[in-house]
Amino acid sequence: MSTNVMTRPAVLILLGPPGAGKGTQARMLEDSFGLVQLSTGDLLRAAVAAGTEAGKAAKSVMESGGLVSDEIVIAILRDRLGEPDCAKGVILDGFPRTAVQAEALDALLSETGQKINAAISLEVDDDAMVTRVAGRYTCGGCGEGYHDTFKQPKVAGTCDKCGGTEMKRRADDNAETVASRLAAYHEQTAPLIAYYDGKGVLQKIDAMGQIDAVAEGLAKIVKTAAP
Repeated sequence: MSTNVMTRPAVLILLGPPGAGKGTQARMLEDSFGLVQLSTGDLLRAAVAAGTEAGKAAKSVMESGGLVSDEIVIAILRDRLGEPDCAKGVILDGFPRTAVQAEALDALLSETGQKINAAISLEVDDDAMVTRVAGRYTCGGCGEGYHDTFKQPKVAGTCDKCGGTEMKRRADDNAETVASRLAAYHEQTAPLIAYYDGKGVLQKIDAMGQIDAVAEGLAKIVKTAAP
């Protein structure tokens, strides 16, 4: 994809279940448009490490074993959006997760005259996703990714990249767990789909195709939604 330059800040939301490729596509959008990917986990870790007021509040909650409140996450996001590297726009990955969080995000953006340019739903086939995710494994030495069906090493049990022979699978990358995660995602995200559809910013894209084809489709949406 060619590099494009945004003429105004953009706020994009990527919606999609685990394994849909949100991380991969977000990185490609970063490279193409100069956007910054913001995931809830990364935001929390960075705020805690930086020792911001919101970060201190989050650290206290996490150390006590509690769940960080929406108010703290919004406060951390407010701080992050004000940093210089976000001037061209951001891709939100993993937030919001509920309609309440979406409303809080709208209120935050209205403070600076910003808005959601597009909420992009990466549409997947659940049965195919179970096969895709459950078959994943990586080289324990270099982290190179493989798959039982789609990408096996040239020599069974030996990494093509580093020659390592220790292969690892995530404990939760099994058919039962993946199916459960997909069901939970659909239940949790359904209100968000309706919320952003009602605001006229929802876009859907088939995420079951080749990575480059999905990226091209996303780029077209971004160009239209945030010229």
